Amino acid sequence: MHIPDSMLHGGICPVTAAVSSIGIATAAYSARHAKTPPARFAAVTALIFAGQMMNFPVMDGTSGHLLGGVLAASLLGTPLGVLSVAVVVVIQSLLFSDGGVTVLGANLFNMAIVGAGVGGLLRSALAARLRTPGGEIMATAAAAWASIVLASVAVSVELAMDGQIVFSRVVAAMVGTHGLIGIGEAVITVAACLLLG
Repeated sequence: MHIPDSMLHGGICPVTAAVSSIGIATAAYSARHAKTPPARFAAVTALIFAGQMMNFPVMDGTSGHLLGGVLAASLLGTPLGVLSVAVVVVIQSLLFSDGGVTVLGANLFNMAIVGAGVGGLLRSALAARLRTPGGEIMATAAAAWASIVLASVAVSVELAMDGQIVFSRVVAAMVGTHGLIGIGEAVITVAACLLLG
C-alpha cells in the first residue's frame, strides 16, 4: 500500500501532507491524557511494524500488506493508534525507503489517518451498535476489513488525481487485492485483540 516517490507529483503531495499533519496533530492532542503505558505503545507499534514487513505486489510499483490500523486503535485507543501507525510509516520511509519522503503525507493519510483513525472510529461505532455476545469481535473484524479497503480506495484516488493512472484501472487492482488482504487483516486483528486485549 506504500506509494513510492515516483508515483505522485504536483499538488497532491503538499495537500496530503497538510491533511496528514492536521490529523496527526489532532490525534496527539486527543491522546495527551491517555493512560496507556509507554511500553505498551512501543510493543504495539513494534507489532504493527513487523506485520507490515510482509508485502504483496499489486501493480506498477505499488504493494499491499497488512495495515494494523484497527489493531492499534483497538489496543491503544484511536488517537494513540493513529500515532502508532504514523511512527511505523515514518520509520519505514526514512530508514527503509518503503514509500517515499515526498509522498510521506499521502502514505500517512492512507495508513494512519484512514487505516487507524477512520478504522478505529468505525470499530467504536459498530461496537456501540452491536451490543450482543460477540458483537465487539464482529465490529473489530468488520472495521479491520473496511480499513484496508478504504485505505486502498484513498490510494487509488490519489494516483488517479495525479494523472498517472486511470482510476478505474487502479481501483480495480487495489480494492480487489486489498479486499482479500482485508480478510487476513480481520482474522489477525481479532486474534491479536483477543490475545493481547
